[in-house]
Amino acid sequence: MTDSELKRLIEDRENQDELFAFADAVRRKNFGTEVQLRGLVEITNYCKNNCYYCGIRKDNAHIERYRLTKDIITECCKKGYASGLRTFVLQGGEDSCFTDSRICEIIASIKESCPGCIVTLSIGEKSYESYLAYKNAGADRFLLRHETADAGLYSLLHPKSMSFEHRRQCLRDLKSIGFGVGSGFMIGAPFQTAEHIVRDFRFLQELKPDMIGVGPYITQKDTPLCMHKSGSLDLSLRVLALLRIMFPKALIPATTALGTVAENGRERGLKAGANVIMHNISPLEFRRQYALYDGKSPL
Repeated sequence: MTDSELKRLIEDRENQDELFAFADAVRRKNFGTEVQLRGLVEITNYCKNNCYYCGIRKDNAHIERYRLTKDIITECCKKGYASGLRTFVLQGGEDSCFTDSRICEIIASIKESCPGCIVTLSIGEKSYESYLAYKNAGADRFLLRHETADAGLYSLLHPKSMSFEHRRQCLRDLKSIGFGVGSGFMIGAPFQTAEHIVRDFRFLQELKPDMIGVGPYITQKDTPLCMHKSGSLDLSLRVLALLRIMFPKALIPATTALGTVAENGRERGLKAGANVIMHNISPLEFRRQYALYDGKSPL
């Protein structure tokens, strides 16, 4: 597809049901009717960054901070393993207390306690040496959304201390080390246009990720961008469906954000081409504190 054809499909509400049905057929051809489950553990809501859209940004003084210990994280995974889960995603802010050695100890503990499992990390931008240490410790996959493939839009969503090029380089480092790599972006973010989304598609075509995570931007009341409205479910589903068609073998989750903007959002995501569900297995008492955005589902 040309950029103009892709833009037209992104914006085409009239024929979106046909788009969803085609994407669902592509998913069934490549994955059947199976939905892959992941156990999600939100390990810390501390973060050194100040992304303008994120509820766990460093300067948000209105949330109660927490960090999970190695034993708690491992116990969450053991319970998930006993219930049949075989892939665990450790997600958190960029927290300096989770040093490389601590992360490696956690990976080793999970691998020992849950034989044959897959460990996925989603803990942000690190050095090449850090990523290599995680891989050597047994981590299998790494999720790092590029957030936007447009440098101008990136600068509107992030402080000057964060680098558009560094984030892209992190993804290339992860690929070169041999991780299964996941990337993705927000849909309906402030200042975002259909042209920006087209650039996201082109970047993903260049990166060739194993996993693609997208979902609607949702406002968070304690962020600088709180006055902007959230992204729409329909636009998110159209983008998801197009991703399935363009990346037929990618792992694409029906994200928690889809289930936040609409009660049946996740189900509709699965019918539009998604094939993965992230099931939150974090301790119940901490789930509300991982407040990336308002109304985040604890499930």
